[in-house]
Amino acid sequence: MSTPRILSIQSHVVCGYVGNKSSVFPLHLHGFQVDAINSVQLSNHTQYTNVKGQILKAQDVIDLYDALKNNNINFYDYVTTGYVGDPSFLETLARTVTDLRSKNPDIKYVCDPVMGDNGHFYVPEELLAVYQKSIVPIADVLLPNQFEAEKLTGMPIKCEADGWQVCAKLHSQGKAETVVITSGEIGDNPNEIVSLGSFNRGQTKVKVCIPRIPSSFTGSGDVFAASFLIWSHKHPTDPVKIMTNTVNTTFAVLNRTYNSFKHLEKPSSYDKELKLIQSKADLEDPPEVVRAVLVEESS
Repeated sequence: MSTPRILSIQSHVVCGYVGNKSSVFPLHLHGFQVDAINSVQLSNHTQYTNVKGQILKAQDVIDLYDALKNNNINFYDYVTTGYVGDPSFLETLARTVTDLRSKNPDIKYVCDPVMGDNGHFYVPEELLAVYQKSIVPIADVLLPNQFEAEKLTGMPIKCEADGWQVCAKLHSQGKAETVVITSGEIGDNPNEIVSLGSFNRGQTKVKVCIPRIPSSFTGSGDVFAASFLIWSHKHPTDPVKIMTNTVNTTFAVLNRTYNSFKHLEKPSSYDKELKLIQSKADLEDPPEVVRAVLVEESS
């Protein structure tokens, strides 16, 4: 089997683990060749008091991609996108994905539509319309959290049935074969969060209940997205295995991170940085803490 190539367009931080810093390491461990475009280059993520850096403009992406194309090195098996802070940049990404498909019609576009969480946006709200108009219709895999899924569809998620209806709506808005609500307050158990995976355009539904870790983390969605790509590539016909491994990989990183600072009265942003490198073994072979269950499968 040839080495799969990925174009990863996400944020970059000098210190810490979000965006490409969270995604590229797990992908490399599993034998993927990753070419990274950094949508922003920041000193650290935005939960710190001070943040400095640069934001890539739409023309910068065009220049980078044009050089790849002119050198005939723009053949990729996957393209993945995460945090983008500028609407024109996001529009350019849509055109880039379309052009990549002209080079390889079988390319898979894995999109984490990073917009916000816990009831609020942390990108300009104008990006929502761009995601709805230009990105959702062309993505093969969509990985929103509950807040993002609700915003993309205009539908609230109050229960599991609502979650599946939102997944169906996202399938209907484009070509996505797979939609995963990566995390949400969907179940009745306050000690759990729930992840819902809708595969084969909704014909196969998989659910995972995840023990709640009593802290918030930055970069966890990026680890989830990279892990999902890894395990879906390795087990393309086994949604239960994909969801089980993805969630357990992410949980292992978060749990190790939590255990590293839980004794501190007031952990700093640096204390709470993901312990990604320390989790190398778990990224390669995650311990099974939870197991996904098949909710429904249509023939």
